[in-house]
Amino acid sequence: MASVGNAFDNAMCESFFAGLECELLDRRVMGSDAAAKMAVFRYIEGWYNPHRRHSALDYQSPMNHERRALAAA
Repeated sequence: MASVGNAFDNAMCESFFAGLECELLDRRVMGSDAAAKMAVFRYIEGWYNPHRRHSALDYQSPMNHERRALAAA
């Protein structure tokens, strides 16, 4: 990560929330807080972590990246 105050300090986090907003929240209306929490959980655990590829992880999903890192250790 970059140093505090650097323009790239929150780039990964901002990228995640931009994707969340674009891929999930802009496409539906949530009926309640519980429905919104469940939709975000399903997005993260069902799509983002196991399948979505990331340029910062050498175009691997977070799960595959962690598996490779553990295997290499």
